[in-house]
Order: sequence, then structure tokens, then C-alpha cells
Amino acid sequence: MARAATTSDVFNAIAEPQRRAILVLLRGGDRPVTALAQELGLTQPGASKHLRVLREVGLVRDRKAGRQRLYGLDARGLRPVREWTDGFERFWNQSFDRLGAYVQDLGRDEKES
Repeated sequence: MARAATTSDVFNAIAEPQRRAILVLLRGGDRPVTALAQELGLTQPGASKHLRVLREVGLVRDRKAGRQRLYGLDARGLRPVREWTDGFERFWNQSFDRLGAYVQDLGRDEKES
């Protein structure tokens, strides 16, 4: 079965480790493609391809600054990921709450013995 196009949604786009690394770097502020490529050990065309995918799913914005094009993080595009992971956060919080109650019950049982 063919894999879905990486430009179709944010989940596919961030599945690629280099793209996640680009997002981490962009948390520190806008950067030109040449700086991103150098920091990640990528070619400029390779970094540009990753940036294009990230831009198409709404995670990266770009702007002209003199003769350069600067890329910046647009974290609003991560909203679908956040909404999806929130369900797991609730699951784990409930699990830890149940575990905490169980441990307290064990402690009470030991004191009563």
C-alpha cells in the first residue's frame, strides 16, 4: 500500500526526524535555509524540501528579509497533534491517579495489620 503524501497532514510531516529537528531549531527564532542546513548537516536543497513540506502543512512560515528568505515556526499548525495527544495525557493521568489510590490503600492495609 502506498504511503500517504507527507504534505497531506501534520502527522506525516512530523514523522520525519529531520523535520522535527528543523522545528526544534525554529523554536529559537527565524532562520535562513542555509543556517538550518548547516546546523543539521543537510544540503541546502534537502533542507528546502523539508521546509516546503512543513510550510504546506502550516508548521512553518517564511518571509523575505533583504536578499534572504527567513523561516519561522508556526506552532498553531501543531494543534491537531496536541488535541490527539491530550486524550493520552488524560489516560495516563487517570492511570497514575488509580495507581496512587492503590498505593495509599496498600499503606493503610499495612498499618492496620
